[in-house]
This record gives sequence, structure tokens and C-alpha cells, in this order.
Amino acid sequence: MSELNFYTAGSTLDAKSALDVEALETIYRLEMSGEHFYNLLADRVGNEEAADLLRKNAVEERGHARRIARALSIKTGTEWSPTAEQEILLDAPMPDSIDAPLFLAVVKGEIDGDAGYQHWADLETNEDIARLLRLNGREETVHAGRAQQVYEILSR
Repeated sequence: MSELNFYTAGSTLDAKSALDVEALETIYRLEMSGEHFYNLLADRVGNEEAADLLRKNAVEERGHARRIARALSIKTGTEWSPTAEQEILLDAPMPDSIDAPLFLAVVKGEIDGDAGYQHWADLETNEDIARLLRLNGREETVHAGRAQQVYEILSR
């Protein structure tokens, strides 16, 4: 998994016909890295109102990872805990300064994230796991709304 980065991790999931343990572990890493990604953006955005919105998304990304850990526990039938390798955040390189157009891509990524979660939930046979996936997806759309707000703030 070390060849993954924050921007390519999702594409490794596209080839899966269902979310197996390995795929859920990749999603766990992606969500944990999402917290870091949003905090990096907040640190570089240069606007406190925008930074506050981004930090809210960061906190929720960690919550998404916790839900995925619960889904893994359900799927494996035992309490799941990440290995040391799974705790390593995915690399998310970005420029030192952040401008408004970047957030249009973030909006699209979050909307796509919701669609992905809903798709995986539709394929999931365990209703408890499907519920966790749907919750994460709905919050991805909330993240898209905040990213849209950041775009608007920075475009003023």
C-alpha cells in the first residue's frame, strides 16, 4: 500500500466489485489522511473564516475513519485495529499558497466521494456496514458544501 497517495487511493477501489477487508483498510487510510489534507488546506488558505470551515471537515474525516474501523470490525467479526503501516498517512502534496479554483476540485471530489459511498452501500450485504457507508457519504456532501463556501469566500 505504500505506493498509494491521497490523490490516487480512490482509483484502487474502482476495480473492486465489493468492499472487502483490503478495500475498507484503504478507505480507512484515505479518511485518516483526509483529516490531514483539510488541516493542511486550513493552514495555507490565508482566511480564518475559510480555515474554520476546512477544519470542520478535517474533524469529520477522522469520524469517517472511525466508522470504517467499525465496518471492519463487523466484516472481520473481531475488534479491528489498524497496523502501524495502516496508521501512516497518505502523502498529499500541495502548493504553499491555496487559491479559490482549487476548491472547485475539492467540491467535485467530495460529491464523487458521496456517490462512491452510496454505490458501495448498495452493494453491501450487511445492513450495519451499509448504514455506516451511507452516513459517510452524506457527510461528504456536507464537506462539498463547505468547500463551495470556501471557494465563494476566496473569490470575493
